[in-house]
Amino acid sequence: MITINKSEAIPLSKQIYMSFVDKIRSGLLPSGSKLPTVRQLAKDIEVSLVTVMKAYKQLEEDGFIELSKGKGTYVKMQLQPETSNPEQDFDWQLSIPDYLHRSQYARFQDSDASYHFSSSMIDPALFPNQYMDQLIEQVFKQNPRILSQYGGIQGDLALREKMTQNLLKSKIETTAENLLITSGSQQGIDLVARTFVGPGDVVIMEAPTYPGAIDVFRSRGATILTVPIDKDGMRVDMLHALCEKHNPKLIYTTPTFHNPTGTIMPLQRRKVLLDIAESHHCLIMEDDPFSDIYFDRKPPLPIKSLDKSGHVIYLKGLSKTIAPGCRIGLLAASGSIFKRLYAAKANMDLGSPLLTQKVIVPLVDSVKTEQHLKRLRAALKSRRDVVLAVLKEHAPSGVTCFIPKGGLNVWIQLPSWIDSNVLLYEANKRHVSFLTGSACFAIENEHSTLRLSYSYANEKQLQDGVMILCEIMRAMQSASTSSPTF
Repeated sequence: MITINKSEAIPLSKQIYMSFVDKIRSGLLPSGSKLPTVRQLAKDIEVSLVTVMKAYKQLEEDGFIELSKGKGTYVKMQLQPETSNPEQDFDWQLSIPDYLHRSQYARFQDSDASYHFSSSMIDPALFPNQYMDQLIEQVFKQNPRILSQYGGIQGDLALREKMTQNLLKSKIETTAENLLITSGSQQGIDLVARTFVGPGDVVIMEAPTYPGAIDVFRSRGATILTVPIDKDGMRVDMLHALCEKHNPKLIYTTPTFHNPTGTIMPLQRRKVLLDIAESHHCLIMEDDPFSDIYFDRKPPLPIKSLDKSGHVIYLKGLSKTIAPGCRIGLLAASGSIFKRLYAAKANMDLGSPLLTQKVIVPLVDSVKTEQHLKRLRAALKSRRDVVLAVLKEHAPSGVTCFIPKGGLNVWIQLPSWIDSNVLLYEANKRHVSFLTGSACFAIENEHSTLRLSYSYANEKQLQDGVMILCEIMRAMQSASTSSPTF
């Protein structure tokens, strides 16, 4: 059911605790699921009874499990609505072991909320849809048999050549031979993890960070260590001390319009991060989904542009800005690192779909795309401003947020009397969704933050939905101040 690594720096009781928390929050252990007894779990994972008891006690104190005398220990009823059919009994399936440690991000993506603020997707109305229809028709005219052809493992050569020229604008010097087309950036993260990360390998991430990346590294059995961020991104001073002690294999970072906080890592800090990776002979995975979505001025150059010795694996997503339905991403690496990633891509899917790659080719660096990006930036900045204005006027005292200068998200800090998971439960009742901050932390048990994406809903929906959130928060504030104290 759970796995631990006795050579990790993280205490065993903490590992057990986080394993259960990850599975519960991911929905992999539904409400009412029975946990093994302390004695049985201690025997299964070969730890002391005291270690398991300590983990169970913390789980109970934090509201994840409850003890029923004479019956056992069960997952406490969670605040998320259950989706399983109550007429079907699938409890027997819990006896089938799996190797899926965590999948929190998936729980927030499939939302039918009227006010959808939980996922970083762009409103389809903001794309040049008619133009893309014409491109698809043109692709079929040029190659009527395109649906009868496989794409190459590395990706369409014409697209890779186009992207090579595109990357030069960011001072990334590479060749088409060192580029790999992926099915979105998420596949790029998974490729790197499958290739280079195994049980016990140390991966350093920002805290908070992109939940989809945490899910992938957890699934590989990695030892995840975290470095907090400030207004300039990852604290490289703390990173250096962590690397000295733990010898990481990989550092994962989103330095440009960081997901979820929106911070921008300055160029000097990027140089320091690269120096640290070089001195410790570890890899950097630089995830760059948002750098084209800036509101005031262009962000600093990617870390990859500074890389002369092949330490940086660069991921560039095109889904956010050009054509989400095509699910096209780009991975740039060099040397044997690239060759091994190429082999992993072959093992995974033998190559991404050719049709979607051919549709993207004429969009890269075209005048039409530049016009689209300019309009997109203006529209998203306006939507961001709507969210900030409503929060400023109607949110209760103690609610603060970081003002992003690009990207798709606002990171909101809540006062101690608001639990973001409770807030989400109440918001769902009124058809509002968002991403709780707890999903964005790999180790820390965080309850007072949330990520609100302003990119999918239109301005009217943003205004109304954020107003609803503010109303709920004010009601929670009133309940908090009226509660008796002892």
